[in-house]
Amino acid sequence: MGAPGASSPSRLATCSWIGYDLANTIFALGVIGLYFPSWLTSRGLPDSSLSLVEATAGVVVVFLAPWVGARTDASGRRVPALTATTGIAVAATAALGWVPEWLSLVLLGVALVAFNTGSVVYDALLPVVSTPATRGRVSGLGVGVGYVGSFIGLGIGTVAIEVLDLGYPPTFTLLAAGVLVFAWPAFVFIAEPSRPPRPAPRLGEVFVRLLRSWRRAATFPGMVRFLVGRFLYTDAINTLIGGFLAIYAIQELGLEPAQTTALLAAAIAAAIPGSFVAGWAVSRFGALRVLRATLVVWVFALAIGVVAGTDGVSALAWVIGPLGGAALGATWTSDRVVMTDISPPEHLGEMYGLYATVGRFATILGPLVWALVVDVLDLPRTAALGTLGVFVLAGFVVLGGLRRAVTAADRASG
Repeated sequence: MGAPGASSPSRLATCSWIGYDLANTIFALGVIGLYFPSWLTSRGLPDSSLSLVEATAGVVVVFLAPWVGARTDASGRRVPALTATTGIAVAATAALGWVPEWLSLVLLGVALVAFNTGSVVYDALLPVVSTPATRGRVSGLGVGVGYVGSFIGLGIGTVAIEVLDLGYPPTFTLLAAGVLVFAWPAFVFIAEPSRPPRPAPRLGEVFVRLLRSWRRAATFPGMVRFLVGRFLYTDAINTLIGGFLAIYAIQELGLEPAQTTALLAAAIAAAIPGSFVAGWAVSRFGALRVLRATLVVWVFALAIGVVAGTDGVSALAWVIGPLGGAALGATWTSDRVVMTDISPPEHLGEMYGLYATVGRFATILGPLVWALVVDVLDLPRTAALGTLGVFVLAGFVVLGGLRRAVTAADRASG
């Protein structure tokens, strides 16, 4: 069953959940990954202004996400929280560029906090829209279809800016509308099982609650080990997709900007089938086994990247991009199923709050590690890429001790 006490989820509910993943990537690529940084450049604002906003938003999410997750656990309702956080993010995104620069930066921070907090609630809805037998496939479909949102976001921006010459503010508004179009079915069609509410934590308890969540996580077999492992591999992955892969391709592999764009498009295209195949494999072999195999692929791809950068073999970029893209889709497909497998249903939202917390810490730390290697230690970028490979390898090793904690759940999903 999709959740305790619930009947099998409807196909409409499952499709609505998958569609929300698509909306998420429209925001991630269209706003954060491409057009807001371009707007910053066009306004002559320094890169550090974006770094400050992202870091500040990450710190807020670190403390806010577990509290929101715990509240949805207590209420037994996650869809209202998803609706509220998405609505805030969409409204803030739609106003970008129409207001003074400093306020646009503030609104971006609000949108980041809202979307990342909403992702906690969204991920915790996976058991509601799937059964143990279909969980891997549904997660894979969500990630795979979600990457289509990257192309939709790129298409909206291309038409608005290059074809219609509307400028950035209307583009942000159109991107926000695109997010809303694909997100709203989740608000309407996902039916959650009813259960008696419990007392909910207050906002003033957020710091105490975060500490309590980590203490509770330590009582669940394998939970802290998984979160530590996730921190290690997401530290590397988020650093790469946060812009440093593009820098590496241009500076170390000698690609032109247009070639780099094509390389990233090829990576995204590979992520779609990678997600679908991983979803099937999760259902067949178990989420943990698929996740660890994917981390091996990551280490292999990063090693090729180091060789390519050292020897100046730019042709290897066209191996690294699709290989890394497929691994990216497989990573997000399998790791949230592992999280669901090892989390008690009554604390699923709270544990997904910690899941989001380690992801945000990794997003903050990874770029700092890259800067330390390249700018402080004055080592080549190949050394920075190799360091990321060591992080992924360490995550693989840490997850090796997790097998017994998820064996029973993997058998159920198979």
